[in-house]
Amino acid sequence: MPLMPKRVKFRKQQRGKVRGNAQRGNYVAYGEFGLQLLEGGWLTARQIEAGRIAARQYCSREGRLFVRVFPDKPISKKPLETRMGKGKAEPEYWVARVKPGTIIYEIAGVPRDAARQAFARVAYKMPFKCRFVEKRHA
Repeated sequence: MPLMPKRVKFRKQQRGKVRGNAQRGNYVAYGEFGLQLLEGGWLTARQIEAGRIAARQYCSREGRLFVRVFPDKPISKKPLETRMGKGKAEPEYWVARVKPGTIIYEIAGVPRDAARQAFARVAYKMPFKCRFVEKRHA
């Protein structure tokens, strides 16, 4: 089932703009390898879930997968062939705002080539360009 908040303070939000690069969530924190976005925009709950399933199936439930983004922005859409006016439409789906440089998935407990192959399959499902990154050891 796609991710969404249990409850929100306001049901409808304005669209806003995604500007700049990621200041937070731009390094591998929990796992050993990560998938980093090179472009920014909206990532829907369905896309996040599709990527999670693709990584899980490739690794055959070995290791640990971390999803670093959460869809907390409601996107509303008017029905087709509806006249202008009559207020704002109901929320249709949920998105996560992501900036360039955001790490969206991390994986731990699998070999490097298995992680690379898993994230290659995940990247195919993402609407943005992605790259495979490793944890920086200080």
